[in-house]
Amino acid sequence: MAHPKRRTSTATRDKRRSHHKLTPKAVTTCPSTGELHLRHKAYVVDGDLYHNGQLAVKNYASTAAPAVAGDAGADDE
Repeated sequence: MAHPKRRTSTATRDKRRSHHKLTPKAVTTCPSTGELHLRHKAYVVDGDLYHNGQLAVKNYASTAAPAVAGDAGADDE
């Protein structure tokens, strides 16, 4: 395994890390609902699912209800 022959200085280390940074997520306002959402992703407003500013699924919240935690995969014998 390779080992450094010389200690890396803090300036050299910091220059290397100068491009390691987080970038903010691309957030857009929907023209039809005015809701903030991530770009290229579907989003829920008042129980309806929207994508590209158009209604994709009406009453999405009721159809995509999450499973109950104690009920998932439980076989009581």
